[in-house]
Amino acid sequence: MKVVDESRKALPFGAEATGDLLVRGPWIVSNYFKGEGGDPLEDGWFPTGDVARIDAEGYMQITDRSKDVIKSGGEWIGSIDLENIAMAHPAVAMAACIAAPHPKWDERPLLVVMKKPGAAVTRDELLAFFDGKIAKWWTPDDVVFVDAIPLGATGKMQKNKLREQFKDHQLPTA
Repeated sequence: MKVVDESRKALPFGAEATGDLLVRGPWIVSNYFKGEGGDPLEDGWFPTGDVARIDAEGYMQITDRSKDVIKSGGEWIGSIDLENIAMAHPAVAMAACIAAPHPKWDERPLLVVMKKPGAAVTRDELLAFFDGKIAKWWTPDDVVFVDAIPLGATGKMQKNKLREQFKDHQLPTA
C-alpha cells in the first residue's frame, strides 16, 4: 500500500499529510469483470477511493472517501471529522458535510443537519460547538437544516444526492 498526493507522488510513511490510498498485490483486483469499465489500475496500483495516512510503523488510517473530502484553498478537510463533531451535539440526529463552491477557496464545508425531534439549535450555536475541536479554518461556512437526509438501502448517507440538492447553495462567506 502507498499514499500519494494529487500529482501521484508517494508520500513518506510517518507523514502527517493525507492522500489517496493505492494498493497492489496478488489479492487485489487486476481487471473488472468481463473487462467492463476499463483498466482499474494506475501503473499496477489499485486506487481504493479512500483518503489515508500511513504512520512511521506502517499502520494505515483511512480518514475519508476521496469523493467526500473538501478541498479548500489547496488543503483537504475531512468531512467525517466534521460530521462526528456535529453528531455529538445533543440536538443533532444526523449530519452530513459536503463541499459547497466558493469563489476564493474553491470549496468550503456545508453542514447539512437533521435535528432530533423537538430539539432546537441555531446555525450559530452549532457552529460555536466546533470551537476548540478542530482548526478554525475547518469550521463549516454554513449550516442547512433539513427534515431528512437521504439514505441508501444499507443505511449510508447518500451524499451524492445532497451535493446535487445543494449544488447552487450560496455560502454567506462567498
